[in-house]
Amino acid sequence: MDHTPSFFRCPLCAAPLEEASAALRCPNGHAFDRAKEGYTNLLPANQKHSKAPGDDKGMSAARRAFLDKGWYQPLRDELCRLAVASTGSSPVVLDAGCGEGYYTAGVCRALQSAGKTPAAAGVDISKFSVQKAAKRYQGISFAVASCYRLPVAGQAVDLLLNVFSPLALDEFRRVLKPGGCYLYVVPAANHLWELKEILYDRPYPNEEKETPYDGFAYREIVPVSYRVHLPCQEDVRALFQMTPYYWKTGREGAARLHAVSGLDCQIGFRIHVFQRDGQHSAYS
Repeated sequence: MDHTPSFFRCPLCAAPLEEASAALRCPNGHAFDRAKEGYTNLLPANQKHSKAPGDDKGMSAARRAFLDKGWYQPLRDELCRLAVASTGSSPVVLDAGCGEGYYTAGVCRALQSAGKTPAAAGVDISKFSVQKAAKRYQGISFAVASCYRLPVAGQAVDLLLNVFSPLALDEFRRVLKPGGCYLYVVPAANHLWELKEILYDRPYPNEEKETPYDGFAYREIVPVSYRVHLPCQEDVRALFQMTPYYWKTGREGAARLHAVSGLDCQIGFRIHVFQRDGQHSAYS
């Protein structure tokens, strides 16, 4: 029986993986079963720092519920625009820290709508998030894996997405093709300011900086800024639970937030657009 090459590489020996029945296998005999949802766990036990690393079930569910209502759609729209502008006709796309696949799938659809034929994959260290991504979005390869040890061949990726996820520069340099595009999303200074005013007695703005990285050329920083009105406690709670503030907030701050019935809030992102050093890319 012919085996189909996988997007991923073996996390144990870095050999190519092939689709074989309900598993991925490498020539050295390592095998990784595919879960019923369609993803593969490529996070070896010795790379785990806990039994279930990454976002838990509650955090993943909260993010899915919040994003499904479109509150962060302007960010996804801008990522889609940049993805189309910065890739050729058949780009290989990797979302490093893909979560529930919201941005992965949005970018993939935008590329297809632009007449391109992308090969897209997403990895996240949270099994619960990847389960949700793989179950909903067909045609995208998803795996549980660490951004710091990507199960991906060197110089295999044309477009790398990194949305509120770890900055694993060594790995990003390794997997991106020369001339490839790297979209790095971080919060703007006043992102979620009104939420922070409720949670903390003395909130402070996020630091905004322009940091050059070896191996990458800056193209631009694209701001995305707007306001939202969250009309109910359910939306406010989902926003809170999907952020790191959920783990960092004391009882008093959480109680204050629980008492609000809605929230008007600033939303702000900065998309840092980099190009991997090397030959000219499709970026225009």
